Amino acid sequence: MVWAPAWLAAVLVGIAIVLAGLVLQMTIVWIANHWSKRWGALPQLIFVRIRGLARWAIIFLAVAVALPLLPLTTGVLHGMRTLLLACFILLVGYAVYLGVDIAITRYIESLRLDVADNLLARKAATQMRVLRRTINILIFLVTTGFALMSFSSVRQFGISLFASAGVAGLAVGLAARPLLSNLIAGVQIALAQPIKLDDVVVVDGEWGRIEEFTSTYVVVRIWDLRRLIVPLSYFLEQPFRNWTYTSSQILGQVHLYADYTLPIAPVREKCLELIRSSPLWDGQVAVLQVVGAEPGVIQLRALMSSSDSSRSWDLRCAVREQLIEFIQQNYPHALPRTRAEITTAEERAEARREAPPRPMEAVTATGRHGYGHGASLPGISNPPSADRSRQADRS
Repeated sequence: MVWAPAWLAAVLVGIAIVLAGLVLQMTIVWIANHWSKRWGALPQLIFVRIRGLARWAIIFLAVAVALPLLPLTTGVLHGMRTLLLACFILLVGYAVYLGVDIAITRYIESLRLDVADNLLARKAATQMRVLRRTINILIFLVTTGFALMSFSSVRQFGISLFASAGVAGLAVGLAARPLLSNLIAGVQIALAQPIKLDDVVVVDGEWGRIEEFTSTYVVVRIWDLRRLIVPLSYFLEQPFRNWTYTSSQILGQVHLYADYTLPIAPVREKCLELIRSSPLWDGQVAVLQVVGAEPGVIQLRALMSSSDSSRSWDLRCAVREQLIEFIQQNYPHALPRTRAEITTAEERAEARREAPPRPMEAVTATGRHGYGHGASLPGISNPPSADRSRQADRS
């Protein structure tokens, strides 16, 4: 170009190449959006996830093509190439992250978590979710490390830091110990699986379900929709209850208290009828037994099985309500009661009259109320000798 200096012409050509790359990227995205409706679920997911990646890849390619055309010094050109290399490394790391995330997401979506017997599916989903987060952290660390190592000054600084600052490295390691322990605990949980996604657990006295796994903690959805945040290391260091460790099937129990006059056979028959007629019962266990006999009441226990804890809770509540109603309507006299015997004043007086008299030999007349002082005990008549002595004194 005779009308512009060489450096301006190079800048304009570089800008034109970058703009051409952006136009190409926008055209490809528009065409893909138009045709993506005819694709399957997996191609659509891949297209949605790689749109941003493709945009930056085309921009980096255009800049790399336009860079030699610019009138830059050797130092600046080397710095730009190093920056482009670092950006390319980050782009490759992001591409690996997207590939892993898409593959694991598709695998989790293929699992049947909505069925009653989903133990194997929950195991696989738990492993994949924990593994995905662990892989993502490793990809981030490796990608960031390689990107920083592409700069010679940063590389030398890192080498000298690790060579001479052992104490600082030890301090950083101690400070990061909770994070590292939770990351390692996540890998251990994914392999050993003391808990799984959607497991029913009792943690710190709270009943809930495992809702989400993160890289450092677990979210437990409590029955009243609160969320309990528990570190991953807790499930390896503290005891907890897992109701669905081997199977989602669970035994539920209902306790009732009744009077000794309650007939057991009709109540047992009614209880079994209620359990077997309920759609919440899985057809395995149904029984009613007397498991306790206290001074005032007897204790009945009904056992019933269900396919999961939610069904078990609803079945137990329904059986309890209907059994109480059955006893109220048919055997109201057998409801728990407190017994007490009440007597009238006439009955108490009659009981006193019928009681045998106390013999005189059983009364000890000593001290201030003794006969030697001329006194008589309350309710005890004086002996004849005492009466004769009083008459002699008066005469």
